[in-house]
Order: sequence, then C-alpha cells, then structure tokens
Amino acid sequence: MKKSIIILLLLFGVFAQAQNKKWTLKECVQYALDNNISIKQSELDVELAEVEKLTAKGNFIPSLNAGAGISENTGLSFNPITNNAQTTTFLSASGNINISYTIFDGLRNIRQLQRADISRLASQYRLDKMEDDISLFVANGYLTVLLNKANLEVLKSQNQVTKEQIGQTQELVDAGSLPRGDLLEIKATDASEQQQIINAENNVQISLINLAQLLLIKDYENFDIEDEGYNIVDDGVSERDVSEIIASAKENRSEIKIAEQNVELAEIDLKIAKGANLPTLSAFFGYNTRYANSPSFIQQVDPDNPTITQQIGVVEDTGQSVVGTIPNTFPVEVGADPLVDQLYENDGIGYGLQLNIPIFNGFNTKGNIQRSRVSLERSKFQLEQAELDLESTVYQAFVDAKGALKSYESAQLALESQELAYDYAKERYDVGLTNAFDFSQSKLRYDNASINLNRAKYDYIFKLKVLELYFGIPATELKF
Repeated sequence: MKKSIIILLLLFGVFAQAQNKKWTLKECVQYALDNNISIKQSELDVELAEVEKLTAKGNFIPSLNAGAGISENTGLSFNPITNNAQTTTFLSASGNINISYTIFDGLRNIRQLQRADISRLASQYRLDKMEDDISLFVANGYLTVLLNKANLEVLKSQNQVTKEQIGQTQELVDAGSLPRGDLLEIKATDASEQQQIINAENNVQISLINLAQLLLIKDYENFDIEDEGYNIVDDGVSERDVSEIIASAKENRSEIKIAEQNVELAEIDLKIAKGANLPTLSAFFGYNTRYANSPSFIQQVDPDNPTITQQIGVVEDTGQSVVGTIPNTFPVEVGADPLVDQLYENDGIGYGLQLNIPIFNGFNTKGNIQRSRVSLERSKFQLEQAELDLESTVYQAFVDAKGALKSYESAQLALESQELAYDYAKERYDVGLTNAFDFSQSKLRYDNASINLNRAKYDYIFKLKVLELYFGIPATELKF
C-alpha cells in the first residue's frame, strides 16, 4: 500500500512538473526544427534526391532479367521441342536469362550522375533555408510573447502604485486636505488600468497560442515560455560595414547557393540534351531453354527386313531406272526425355552488340536542346536577381537594425525623463501641490514610456538577430 502511494506521488510530481514546464527559446527553435511540417517536407525532398542519385548510379550497372513460363496444350498444337504439329495434351515450360549493358550513350549516364549530385546539394540548401526561416518565425513569436509579458508586468506594477495612491488619497480626502474629485479621478485611473491589464493578459495568451500553433503543440492551456534572461546580445555584427555583411551573405546564404545550383543543373541538362545527338552502343547476352513432356516419334529399322530396294531416279538419256537400297524404317512413339536432359539439350545462347545512330526524329532533339538553352539563360538571370534581392534585403536589415538601436536608445532616454517627471509629480501630489488629473497624466506618460521601451528593446533584438543570420551565423547559434 505504501509503495502504491509513493508511486502515485512520484507520477503526480512528474505530471505537475510537465504541466509547469516553461520553454526556452532554444527549446522552441529545436522543437520546431524537429517537428515542423514544412521542414519534414524539405527533408523528404532530400531523400528523393538521394533516390535520384541511386538511380543514376544504377545506369552504370548491367541490367539482369530472368523469365519463366509454363503452359498445358490440348488438341492440335506445335510441339516447342520438335516444332511439329500434333494432336495431344502436353505440358511445356521455358526459361530465359538476359543481360544488357550500355557501353556508350553520349555521356548521358555520367551527366545524370552529376545532375543527381547537384540536385541533392540543392535540396539540402533548400532545407537549410527552410530551417532558417522557421527559426526566425519562432524567434519572432517568442519575442512577441516576451514583449506582451513585459508590458503586462509594467501595467501590473503601475496599477499597484495606483492602488496605494487610492489609499493615501482616501486619507487626505477624509482629512479634508483634498477634494473628493481627486479620489474619483484616481479610482477612474485604477479602473482604466484594470481594463488595460485584462487586454494585456489577453495579448499574452493569444501570442502564446500563436507560438504553440507554430510549434504544433496542441496543449495551449499549459504552454508557457521562460520569460527571464533575454537581453540584448551583440557579437559585433551591427558594427561591421554593410558591404562586409552583404559579401558574407552572398557567400553563406542558401538563397544564393540554391540559385547557383539551379544554374549548374541547367548546364547539365543542356549537356544531356546534346548527348542525344551521339550514337548509342550497347551489349547483350541471352540464355534460354525449354522442356515439354509430350511423346515424340523416331524412325526405327525393321529387324526382320532391314533394307528395301526401290527406284531412286531415271537416266535422262536412256530412260533406264536407277534403283538403290535404303533402310527399311517405321515410326515408333517414344516418351519425353527427362527434365534435366531436355534443359541441357534444348538450351541456346545469344549475344552481340547493338549500335543506334540518331539521324532524324522530328526535331525533338533539337527542340530539347533549345529548351535547355533557354532554361540555362533563365537560371542565370534568376541567380543575378537573387543576388540583387539579397543585397537589397541585407541592406534593409542593416538599416532596420541601426534604426531599431536608435529607437531603443531614444526610448531609454524618454523613460528616464518620464520617470523623473513622474517622481516629481508624485512628490507634489503627495503634499497636495497638484491635482489627481495632472498626476494621472504624468503616470500615464510614464507607463507609455515603459511600454515603448519594451517594444523598442525586443524589436531591436529581433532585427539584430536577422542581421546576424544574414551575416552567416546559424539560427541555432544565435545568442539572446
């Protein structure tokens, strides 16, 4: 009984710990990389590229095929062994083995293997890009939750100050030092802040649900994140020259690598299309045999009268008959030879070379070559456009990060100023030198400054990480 109670307590503790788990950003990113559907689809594309490579390797190996058949014939049929027509019922079987090998096909086998290698590499780059995109989506959703939680804490903290002011104002009103209108003004401020807190709580919950959905986590109610320990961590990327960041992005980003691989694929496709103009040489070897259980007839010499004399011709000039002695035979039915003997006696081998020379095929080859040339030119333009787009995107990310830093620094200065103004207004209000409305307005400006600082902080963190990602830092190694 005691053991059962201990086990139940342990299980309850494990369950409670699981329920209270708070996800870190690193855990969220890793979970998304392991479970995201788009990433799984990209991983399947990599597997398909591996299959394509395996198929290309198989083109260098001879093909081997074997076949066998068995049938029963009734009535008039041709015996597959004697090739004679006979009316009977017999069982027949046949088997064959064929080997073929392409000696030369215009180097298309080699090109197909090269193409498979490039396609595999391009699929991996697409997977890398998908992982980077998903990591950014998760980081953005995570920082949104942090922002909403930080704003909620600001509102709760300031509302606690408001509640304390209500008590102080109530005492001053009761003492006749302040008019009752000041108390009503403070209470109205408290009610407004309560409404803001409810809205902020809703924002936190909605952002958590959005993040959970992005991670494919269905337990929305118990999902929560770790909201401490996330600060601005700058490894110096923002201090680098934008041209250096652009150069690093062109060297490391998957967008450029994918476009480069597409150019190489188009070049290989053009070579494969041109290979169709060259002759194809192949070798083949075949072995076949057969069996039938039908009886056959042989000519047997009559032992009682082994020879007969009969006319075999006429002399043309004299008309004299020419006679000869030939064996006196008669047909005798014999049974079928054993299976093993027939397979050995009736086998055959065929081998040789086959040369195909393309002469004219309705302009199909010429059309394929022209289409491949057009595809190659298009892929080159796409590579050029990808470089231009990446350069523009990186430059925009650089400007955004610089602007976000300035906004963050301005928000810090604004908060410091509003905090001083709020402290001054509070001191004046406590001694009755200002009314409740002016004090509430000062407090409202201070609250808004705190919220703006939170927004500027997390906006700068996200844009800084985007810039670091373009610089070549892997998404899983970004520091927060």
